[in-house]
Amino acid sequence: MKEQIQCILLYVQEGSADVWKENILEDLKGGLLEYETVREFLAEIKKEFGGGDEKIVKVAELGTLEQEGKTMEKFI
Repeated sequence: MKEQIQCILLYVQEGSADVWKENILEDLKGGLLEYETVREFLAEIKKEFGGGDEKIVKVAELGTLEQEGKTMEKFI
């Protein structure tokens, strides 16, 4: 899950979103991750940024898909 969240955060750039991203990355490094699932993390993004750019949200959701027990990134 940590890898999936890091992948999603690659799409978060500029302004207050970048500051928010840096805080999340710091929490990941410190083992202070507050999210139990990637879907929960995506819900937080939507809550924090009002849904954000629909394209970025959809790309992030694709990153949560799994096949044969592997994340999309590992499957590819």
